[in-house]
Amino acid sequence: MTASSGAPLVAVLDYGIGNLRSAEKALRRAGADARLVTEAADARRADGVVLPGVGAFGACMDALRGSGLESAAREGVESGRPFLGICVGMQMLFDASDESPDSRGLGVIPGRVRWIEGDVKRPQMQWNRLLPCSDDPMFAGLGDEPWVYFVHSLHGVPADESMVVARCDYGGAVNAAFRNGNVFATQFHPEKSGKSGLALLGNFVKAIADAR
Repeated sequence: MTASSGAPLVAVLDYGIGNLRSAEKALRRAGADARLVTEAADARRADGVVLPGVGAFGACMDALRGSGLESAAREGVESGRPFLGICVGMQMLFDASDESPDSRGLGVIPGRVRWIEGDVKRPQMQWNRLLPCSDDPMFAGLGDEPWVYFVHSLHGVPADESMVVARCDYGGAVNAAFRNGNVFATQFHPEKSGKSGLALLGNFVKAIADAR
């Protein structure tokens, strides 16, 4: 797999879960040469890696391992290239999840994915204001409180709270975005979040271009 233009080449890991085309198309709109990838060798040639995910934590982890792309995810993180986890793809970066207690995550973000607490409807399936709590470059140009789209019943709780870079208010503070070195991860769906989501993906593409 080689880039067809001067745009950064982004591998969207396709392990057979959910509609990954929306992430691929949004990344292309943001300026990337994004490709769905089913082989680890192709992911290694990319300038950046994206791990999407929808559904249950355990089923996604099983599918990732069964597809042979777990190594691609790990290598993408360990290579230092910009890496983006989206929704359950974000959750898979944690050690484990209350949703699937017998499943082991990737352990990229030490901590656990826990159920949203409080007297609220689960899942949260709505637009909500994102409340950044850091000046992470992924938030450049999004404004102070951008609106983004969520579909989730759990959220990541890292062992190191400084890895939380944004939250939202849903019956209380809910962790919504994370940073660990070259890894950025969102509980919300940037590919479904209109202008704010496209701006965030544009910042991801810029980070890849700057790192090349």
